[in-house]
Amino acid sequence: MTASAPTPATTTATPALPRLTSLSHGGGCGCKIAPGVLSEILQSSGANAVIPPELMVGIETSDDAAVYKLNDQQALVATTDFFMPIVDDPYEFGRIAATNALSDVYAMGGRPIMALALVAMPINVLPLDVIGAIVRGGQDVCRAAGIPIAGGHTIDSVEPIYGLVAMGLVHPDRVRRNAEAKAGDVLVLGKPLGVGIYSAALKKLKLDDAGYRKMIANTTRLNTPGPLLAELPGVRAITDVTGFGLAGHALEMARGAGVKIVVDWAKVPLLPGVVQLAEQGNVTGASGRNWAAYGTDVQLAPGLHATTQNLLSDPQTSGGLLVSCAPEAVNDVLAIFAREGFEAAAVIGHVEAGAAQLQVA
Repeated sequence: MTASAPTPATTTATPALPRLTSLSHGGGCGCKIAPGVLSEILQSSGANAVIPPELMVGIETSDDAAVYKLNDQQALVATTDFFMPIVDDPYEFGRIAATNALSDVYAMGGRPIMALALVAMPINVLPLDVIGAIVRGGQDVCRAAGIPIAGGHTIDSVEPIYGLVAMGLVHPDRVRRNAEAKAGDVLVLGKPLGVGIYSAALKKLKLDDAGYRKMIANTTRLNTPGPLLAELPGVRAITDVTGFGLAGHALEMARGAGVKIVVDWAKVPLLPGVVQLAEQGNVTGASGRNWAAYGTDVQLAPGLHATTQNLLSDPQTSGGLLVSCAPEAVNDVLAIFAREGFEAAAVIGHVEAGAAQLQVA
């Protein structure tokens, strides 16, 4: 007797899980609202109507986090950051999102003390073990930072979203804003650029394994040099380069301090292969929106590579710290980056007196 094939009524098939990146209209810090639109929203919202004297840093200079003075020795750094998947691996997505959220505390010179998780997931689309892997990735990053996830909030959502509310402490005298750069300062960037271009290539299945590993390593490296840099008297200003790209965050620094920032493009560290990937069209929509918002304030020297504009406006998820420091502090700044494992950190330019703008030479 020969066995017969099962009838359709008795056949079960396990549906393929969707790629995480296919469930979102954008990924990582590329999901940010364009700078010009965000500015218009904030100006019309009345968000800065109440400013207590203890609020050391608010929204006035588009800084990385709010800072509230508790006493003469302590100030609270508070921020939140969340976004949609930039990679398909749920655990790595959780790690990247958590690393990115904690970065704003480090950028203010603070040390994280606690986090709250923000979890919005399409419950009927993603299995619970996938959602659990996202949360576990965030927990592991917080464990590496030496802090607990002490609570949070969850909702059922059409698109997967994960992030943190992050809190830290800093001495009031060591708060480092993005608006204190001075003419004569030197600029140091802690991580290479190109995450947005890598993410666009990944979504199109055009990023090779080596590039993917570089992307994960770059986006999951905690910006731990921040509080160490804030202890150096020669460090004037710190910000982290995220969704608005190097150009956008450098312009925030220039506008806040009322100075001109000059970047030597040949010295800017880039992730391997990003120029070629950009030439092949692997550019995010956020890059174009960024440039439309601030490109008129950027002067590009003649002869720069055609991809320079895309790289300048490329949204960086969990990007590097941008530091403005006195010339005599540069060696100490680079030594701290090296000691914390940031081998790509480099001097990329300087600050000049003049109207607030970015000049790329």
